[in-house]
Amino acid sequence: MFFQIKSYLKFLWHSKNEHAVHSPFVFTLITKCFYDKKPKPEYSILKEYRDFLLQNKKAINVTDFGAGSKVFKSNTRQITQIAKTAGISPKRAKLLFRITSYFQPESILEIGTSLGLATAALSLGNPKSQITTLEGCLETTKVAQTQFEQFKFSNINSVVTEFNHYLSDLKLSTLSFRLVYFDGNHSKKATLGYFDLLLPTITNETVWIFDDIHWSSDMEEAWEMIKNHPKVTVSIDTFQWGLVFFRYEQQKEHFIIRA
Repeated sequence: MFFQIKSYLKFLWHSKNEHAVHSPFVFTLITKCFYDKKPKPEYSILKEYRDFLLQNKKAINVTDFGAGSKVFKSNTRQITQIAKTAGISPKRAKLLFRITSYFQPESILEIGTSLGLATAALSLGNPKSQITTLEGCLETTKVAQTQFEQFKFSNINSVVTEFNHYLSDLKLSTLSFRLVYFDGNHSKKATLGYFDLLLPTITNETVWIFDDIHWSSDMEEAWEMIKNHPKVTVSIDTFQWGLVFFRYEQQKEHFIIRA
């Protein structure tokens, strides 16, 4: 906790708003998407989705996987507890919806479904997209799938798998995920492994979102390596998220933005 507080204070010191941004691409993204305060009818659906989970006191066996195939944690938790502590926050869900709506990616990959709170935001952001969401726990996936059916999110393909194995088995050079949301394993080794495996899928329009980049010194090191990668041209640090773009025509720049 002390590490995160220290990192947040450092972030506040260096962060800017749209007035300090001179890149037209990033300025428009911030003003038209990040700082869009207009009410959206989809927000009420996101709230309803969350409320259903918060009211569900059923206990399930939660199993998490590490960067390899070995189980490292298994415990029994109520669905309402998972929704409160492990899911995306309401504010971040709205932002994820706006980002998806702004870019309109036709193909999306989510690494880490949990109960599907972020998946719902992705689906609502572009109902015409094809979403593949990966999760290592069968029981949380079952809960998420029930929610998807109830809310008629028909563009989601849920896969129960160990992330590294799934990505390693895909013929990624033939795929093109326009948006990838990384929220599956908050370790340097796993994050960089996913990054390397998915590099063959990038296009000029690709956007990747990494969750919890300041979760630990380990994750901060991973974020530094990602934003400095030669194929990354634009990176944005919003403290909780790191966004990266691979726009060939763009000058390499890094932004620290309050969002």
